[in-house]
Amino acid sequence: MHLPPDVHATAPPKASPRPLPAIIGDTVRAARLRAGLKQVEVAEVVAISRNAYSRLERGQMLPSVATLYRLCAALGATPNELLGYPTLLSPDIAATAKDALRRRVHRLDTRQALALVQLLSGVR
Repeated sequence: MHLPPDVHATAPPKASPRPLPAIIGDTVRAARLRAGLKQVEVAEVVAISRNAYSRLERGQMLPSVATLYRLCAALGATPNELLGYPTLLSPDIAATAKDALRRRVHRLDTRQALALVQLLSGVR
């Protein structure tokens, strides 16, 4: 059986007595603080009200799949991170690695960028 590469990078979450909204609230808050953003800034980027975002961080509501996707983009996080799945890297090291990768991708010329897109188009 073939497993996608990201399956090997994360372990399934241990059974937690905490409800999912509380887990997501904590992970979203931690990602926001790591990114150095205010609640209102994230709420604007994610296109939800500040009140809804505050309720999300306090574990009083679950984000929709679309909102979760926008949160990931705004906070530079993966869905696995926001859903509480542990990663092999600490959040600080993972954030540093993501930033380094972004910088390298931005330095690619057009030919290199197209080659990268073609390479990654088959990766899931």
